[in-house]
Amino acid sequence: MPFSKRLFDLTFSFLAIVILSPILLLTAILVRVFLGTPILFKQQRPGYKGRPFFIYKLRSMLDAADRDGTLLPDSERLTRFGRILRSLSLDELPELFNILRGEMSFVGPRPLLMEYLPLYSPEQARRHDVVPGLTGWAQVNGRNALDWSTRFKLDVWYVDNWSFWLDIKIILMTVWKTISREGINQQGQATVEYFKGEQ
Repeated sequence: MPFSKRLFDLTFSFLAIVILSPILLLTAILVRVFLGTPILFKQQRPGYKGRPFFIYKLRSMLDAADRDGTLLPDSERLTRFGRILRSLSLDELPELFNILRGEMSFVGPRPLLMEYLPLYSPEQARRHDVVPGLTGWAQVNGRNALDWSTRFKLDVWYVDNWSFWLDIKIILMTVWKTISREGINQQGQATVEYFKGEQ
């Protein structure tokens, strides 16, 4: 990771944690009230060069399951409160600690699921040539409304065209799109279909 990028991430993730800690605490309390425990969602994701790390988010879905114990689809477990959390990206505040540790950056391709790794084409796999981000070029150009192919092309474009000023542009665009709540799909959910590889 370029030194300027890491210095920015280290400085502003620390400041953001300090400044946003009251919001993080309040949101965590609301998660406990509306969704119960655990408050944090923890999942292994691929980082730089596909190396796994654990990402942390505030929980946004219920643990509702069918009679066989299988979790219900996301659309049935995501409550109105959870949709608000996701649309405002409040569920992602704990990822500031991932950034502080260097596992993530403020800007980069979003870290997806480990099971996607063998499904990528060689070109798509290049998205892991940089540290994953809290937001990215794909997020400010359509977010979850994009199909997988387009998202991955935007991710690779970012890898090839990275600059410090591009990161600043993406951060400013992210702030605006979060406030305006752009990029939420038609069902009002902040979820997407699973990637199944190139068809």
